[in-house]
Amino acid sequence: MDKITGQELLRQAKAKANALSPEEVAAIVDGEDVTVVDVREGDEWRKGHLPGAVHVPRGYLEMQAEGKLPNKDAPLIVYCAGGNRSAFATETLKQMGYRDVRHMSGGFTAWKDTGLKVAQPREWTDKQLDRYSRHFVLPEVGEAGQQKISDGKVLVIGAGGLGSPALSYLAAAGVGTIGIVDMDDVEDNNLQRQIIHATSRIGVNKAESAKVTIEDLNPDVAVKIWTDPLAPENVDEIFNGFDVVLDATDNFTTRYLINETAYRFGIPNIYGSIYRFEGYASVFWPAKGGPCYRCMHPESPPAELAPT
Repeated sequence: MDKITGQELLRQAKAKANALSPEEVAAIVDGEDVTVVDVREGDEWRKGHLPGAVHVPRGYLEMQAEGKLPNKDAPLIVYCAGGNRSAFATETLKQMGYRDVRHMSGGFTAWKDTGLKVAQPREWTDKQLDRYSRHFVLPEVGEAGQQKISDGKVLVIGAGGLGSPALSYLAAAGVGTIGIVDMDDVEDNNLQRQIIHATSRIGVNKAESAKVTIEDLNPDVAVKIWTDPLAPENVDEIFNGFDVVLDATDNFTTRYLINETAYRFGIPNIYGSIYRFEGYASVFWPAKGGPCYRCMHPESPPAELAPT
């Protein structure tokens, strides 16, 4: 039996692939609920891609497709640089159980030559490509997810026992802008749990101390700090421009002020509290139909009931 050549395999794949021209793809994308799948490599994706495309590199297709494309009944249009890899990818996806898969002839090159709109993703430096490489290979994150993280602006109220690990991981993940509000200074007895601080910074304001650690951990992050207490007079100025607020405080008055301000600004309020070996965490986001903190606790308890 004669061995089949690569060219013959490609010819057979293209014959089965239900090819569409770039103009046909553009018309379908404008008028139908369809997912466009880019099977090129990461360096190709970064130079531009179809708007709204899902990136699943051909080399990872079998491993990542079901994570990134969970609905096997949804219509898919696959493309690569010139139309060869997408033809093979289309056949592979059909073998994996995807029922409505077509590919774009001519690939991204033909799309650009036709003058159709191209999405230009963030330009990553070599150091950033290395730093966030573990995120890039996660189907749930990828480069598009990392771009959202890097564009994010998170305000953290409190840089103590709750705020310290939250700030550390937000910075490590590459959140683009982090705001920190804390009026207290670092003390000896903070250091067995407040991991963002250090012995060398005892006596330093906690927001300033956290800023030092974050900037050393990840120079990509812009850090804004406030060393005065959060109060009705300054809360709007502090909240302005942030996408999310983390309530890592330890007093009821501030907690209700955060809740009411987050409600007015329409942003998520990520809340946490801890007492000895017990903890509680929740997301309050009334703008998306959920409750707020006051829905759970309508009235503030006396200040003396706050755990220390």
